[in-house]
Amino acid sequence: MTNIVRHTYEIVKYNGEKLTTVHDDIAVEFPLTIYIDGEEFATMVCSPTDLEDLVIGFLASEGLIRLYSEIKSISIDEKQGFAHVQLQNKQSINKELYSKRFIGSCCGKSRQFYFHNDVRTAKTITSKHTITIEQCFQLMNAMQIQSTDFKQTGGVHNAALCTTDHVIISRTDIGRHNALDKLYGYCLREKISRANKIIAFSGRISSEVLLKTAKIGIGIILSKSAPTTLGIDLAHDLGITMIGFIRKNQLNIYSHPERIKGTEGLVPRP
Repeated sequence: MTNIVRHTYEIVKYNGEKLTTVHDDIAVEFPLTIYIDGEEFATMVCSPTDLEDLVIGFLASEGLIRLYSEIKSISIDEKQGFAHVQLQNKQSINKELYSKRFIGSCCGKSRQFYFHNDVRTAKTITSKHTITIEQCFQLMNAMQIQSTDFKQTGGVHNAALCTTDHVIISRTDIGRHNALDKLYGYCLREKISRANKIIAFSGRISSEVLLKTAKIGIGIILSKSAPTTLGIDLAHDLGITMIGFIRKNQLNIYSHPERIKGTEGLVPRP
């Protein structure tokens, strides 16, 4: 199952002139329930690919692990839709901390919107790594060329881990945040440094997506789509360069333009 992102259905299609029966590729939606040390922790709805990376990245994003070595074992039961994780140091998990908003006096006007675990895991990025406008277009184009499942279904998101010159790895999922967790899990499992890396992304840059980027520890995110207001506010707070609407030789820089060569003196403010 782990290589199935899409499934073919027979449907009735109207093409503007007539009705016909055709075969259409549809994105697979798969529920995966994660058990930690025998205790049910969360159920995720995802694409059934790269599930181990997804689980690793999700646990790191939620603050349950920092390193892959903190996982004693992990097994995926694809038939039943279960992921069983044993941690090296068994811990008592307070589920309320993973769904409760944190209200406090943290600096940055957007930080009262964090979930409690985000306060512990979201990193302020201080990287001085830079990129050119042309490299932004090149990386977005490279990610889209690899996005065969989106071209077939229109129902998935893509995220790619990049250097300034090329795509290192890309991941696909029906959930924007899941695609990012898969990247995070891959980095932890393969011990890949996230310093001076870039994320190219297909979807809207919401607050959740921005927080995932901060947790991974990456300072530049590129997207062909739009941001949200809270996403922009968090990008300013967390030191992340957010670039959206990368299409047709145009793009928008929403935060921290100092990482984009040629933007000297241009400072967008929240």
